[in-house]
Formats: sequence, C-alpha cells, structure tokens
Amino acid sequence: MQVPKEGNYIAIQSYKHDGSLHRTWKETMVLKTSDNSLIGCNDHTLVTEDDGRHWVTREPAIIFFHKKYWFNVIAMIRDNGVAYYCNLATPYALDRQALKYIDYDLDVKVFPDGEKRLLDVDEYKAHSAYWHYPPEIDHVLKENVKVLVDWINQGKGPFSQAYVDIWYQRYQELLHRRA
Repeated sequence: MQVPKEGNYIAIQSYKHDGSLHRTWKETMVLKTSDNSLIGCNDHTLVTEDDGRHWVTREPAIIFFHKKYWFNVIAMIRDNGVAYYCNLATPYALDRQALKYIDYDLDVKVFPDGEKRLLDVDEYKAHSAYWHYPPEIDHVLKENVKVLVDWINQGKGPFSQAYVDIWYQRYQELLHRRA
C-alpha cells in the first residue's frame, strides 16, 4: 500500500499470534504519517469482531501507531475527559488492505482522572501458553509496558492533552473540507 495521505481513510486490522483475524475497524481517517508513525481518528466507526459481531465506536478517538514500539494508543475523547486504551502489540505494517498488527492481549487503560490499570493479564497468560509465545516476545512486551507507563507518567506524545487537542482539531478541519 502506498503511504496513505492526510484525509484518506484506511481500515485497521488486528490479528492474534496465530495469524487469525481478531478485529477490524472499517474506516479511520489518516491525520499524519511519517517514516515511523501514523496518527488517525476514528469517530463512530464500524468495528467487526472475529465472530462476525459488529459494533460502532461511541466517541471520537485519536489513534497512534508506531513502527518501533510494541504498543498502540487510542485516546478516546469523552465528555468527562480523555481516556486511553493502549494495546500491547507488534509495530504496525501497511499493505493494500489495511494497517495491521498482532494484538498480544495485554492492555493498559488510563482513566480521565489519571488512574492506570493493566488489563487482560489472565488472557495473556492463557494465550501465551496456548500459542507458545516465544520468550523474546514476552521480554519485548514487558519492556514496552515499561516504556508505555513512562510515557503515561510523563504525559509524552499521545498522553498530552495538547496532542489530543491538536489532532482532534485537525480531524475536524479535514472533515469540514470534505463537506
């Protein structure tokens, strides 16, 4: 896939370690691409689960993917503030169909009040045993949890209110141009 341009829409697909499709977001507007990252926005986007169930995202969300880090960040813009959902996952890849990554179950949720929670530890352990995650994957994921928590604590990148404001404003400008 050619690198998508600002204002283009792309699909996002998450996979499991065995290569099976886990979840698909139908349309994400690209806000910025660089050699190593992609920033986009989902807003009431259709999501399809691996079992065929569908749902629609409830609020606008700024998304951040990187080719170096083993996590991606979803900054959900809510009435009571920004909440973050961070997937521990492979760096992303782009092909003709979508932006793709492997989801490794562990998630970090950050609430608008700053509370942090590591989620799905049991799911990670079960899938690690089931799919025989190599020790290298386990090590990389644990190291990236540390990096992620450091970013959260420092308000770095997507964890800055200014970052969310700038990219949400850019999304609204691009939407207005299309209207």
